[in-house]
Amino acid sequence: MVVADDVHKSFGHLDVLNGVNPQVRKGEVCVIIGPSGSGKSTFLRCINHLEKIDAGRLLVGGKLVGYHMRNGRLHELPRKDVAAQRRSIGMVFQQFNLFPHMTALANVMEAPRLSGIVSKDDIRREAEALLRMVGLGHRPDAYPAQLSGGQQQRVAIARALAMRPRLMLFDEPTSALDPELVGEVLDVMKDLACDGMTMIVVTHEIGFAREVGDTLVFMDEGVVIETGPPRQVIADPRHERTRSFLAKVL
Repeated sequence: MVVADDVHKSFGHLDVLNGVNPQVRKGEVCVIIGPSGSGKSTFLRCINHLEKIDAGRLLVGGKLVGYHMRNGRLHELPRKDVAAQRRSIGMVFQQFNLFPHMTALANVMEAPRLSGIVSKDDIRREAEALLRMVGLGHRPDAYPAQLSGGQQQRVAIARALAMRPRLMLFDEPTSALDPELVGEVLDVMKDLACDGMTMIVVTHEIGFAREVGDTLVFMDEGVVIETGPPRQVIADPRHERTRSFLAKVL
C-alpha cells in the first residue's frame, strides 16, 4: 500500500528525512516511534503531499504521490490532482482541527458533501453511522466546545473515515489528551485495525504498538534506525539507540 524509496526532505539547511524507506502492506498497522525532531511527522505529511519531498519516491497504492513521470523525470501534479489523491488518504492530527461552528455531525458530513464522493441521500446516514462507530452516536448535535478532548478526536477520526480512505495516517493522535482520555481514542484505532484498515501511526503509546502493530519503525535524526515486529523490537532491540530510547519511555 505504501512504498517509500530513499525519501529525503530538508527545511533550509536542516535535513529532516535522510533516505527513509519504510513499506506498509495493505491491511497492516505500521507504528513509528522515536524522539521529537526525528522526522516522524514530516514523513507522514509527505505521504499525502502536505510536504514536498526533495529526493526519492513515495507511492501509495502503486501510484506516485504528488508527481507523475514524464520523459524520465518527475513532474509535480496539478493541485486538483493532488487533492484527488488525498481523498484516499485520511489523516488525524495531534490537534483536532474540527470546525468550531459546526456540530459533530456537520463536521463529519462536510468533506463528503463538498467532494461529491457520497450521494446526498447517503451523506447523513453514513455520517451518523460513523459517529456511532466511534461511540458518539448520542452526540450528533454537540459542538466541539461541548465535547471532551477524547470525544473531539473521535469526531476527527470519523471525519477522516467519511472520505472512505484506503489508508489512515495518525500523527500522535493522543498527545494532546489528558491521560484518562487516551484509552477511548486508542480503542477506536484498535477497532479500525481489526477491521483491516491500513494504518501508519506516529505515537509514544508503546503498549498500543505492542498490541496492535504489525511493524514497528524506530526513527532518529531522519533515519530509520530499526524496524521489525513490535514485540521483538520492544523486548530485544538490536541497536543501542533503540535500547536507549525505549529505556526512557517504558
